[in-house]
Amino acid sequence: VQLHASGGGLVQAGGSRRLSCAASGRTISSYYMGWFRQAPGKEREFVAAISWSGGITYSADSVKGRFTISRDNAKNTVYLQMNSLKPEDTAVYYCALGSTVVPGSESGMSYWGKGTLVTVSS
Repeated sequence: VQLHASGGGLVQAGGSRRLSCAASGRTISSYYMGWFRQAPGKEREFVAAISWSGGITYSADSVKGRFTISRDNAKNTVYLQMNSLKPEDTAVYYCALGSTVVPGSESGMSYWGKGTLVTVSS
């Protein structure tokens, strides 16, 4: 399976951005999907995850109330809507797919995309 994340770019603080992750080679409808990010000089961290049906979502405390994960299984795509962006949200954002999810962890994620850079200017 290949995951292609897109939608990154430069955005001002307080602005919004929607990231997309399109999967190919496998249907995502039976898998958990997650978003992770890695800021410069920091380790990669969990951002959000969503169950196969979309009925259950998990979010890191740092993004709760601002970021929303969603999915469209018919389009084999998962999204991350990011609102009220802050400079500390600047990072490379990665999408991942797995058979399970451990909120806050990379455990369970088996396939990773290459990432898309989001830069939030103050």
